Order: sequence, then C-alpha cells, then structure tokens
Amino acid sequence: MRHFILLMFSVVGGLTLSGIVANFYRLIARKPESPAATWAYYGIMLLAGPSVLFENSTRSFRKKECSSFAYGFAVCLAAYWAFMLGLVVIDTSMML
Repeated sequence: MRHFILLMFSVVGGLTLSGIVANFYRLIARKPESPAATWAYYGIMLLAGPSVLFENSTRSFRKKECSSFAYGFAVCLAAYWAFMLGLVVIDTSMML
C-alpha cells in the first residue's frame, strides 16, 4: 500500500508542478520570436508539458476531433510524464 500511495503522490505532485509552471508561463510570456526565446519555451514545456498535454487532449476529445484511443494514450502519457516530474520533486524534497 505504501508504494501505491507514493505512486499517487508522485503523479499528483508532478501534475501540480506542471500546472503551476504552465499557468505562470501563460501569465508572463508571449509567443517566442527569437531562437533564445524558443529554447526557453522548450525548457518551460519540459515542466509544463503534462498539464498542457492533458488540457489540449481533453479539449480535442470533447470537440470529437480525436478518437477515444488517442485520448487515452495522451492521458496515459501525461500521467507518466507527471509521475516522472513528481519523482524529481519527491527526490529533491528528500535531499533537503
């Protein structure tokens, strides 16, 4: 049971970090125009990716623009990505 709780905590922690970074980026940033801004965008999307992927796939699924298989795959990919981010968050917090 301990491992399952750690798994869920990791997924939720990663998704929380992703949502915070994605919303903060939306508040302060514009479209990247220079190569440096484009690379900064890619760096931010490493952290914000699960939230953005989940949001975009849910929007497409509700508009009937993608199949249920594609939606399920995108949700599973976002959950795994959030899990990996959550492991980094947990590991970092354990080091402090």
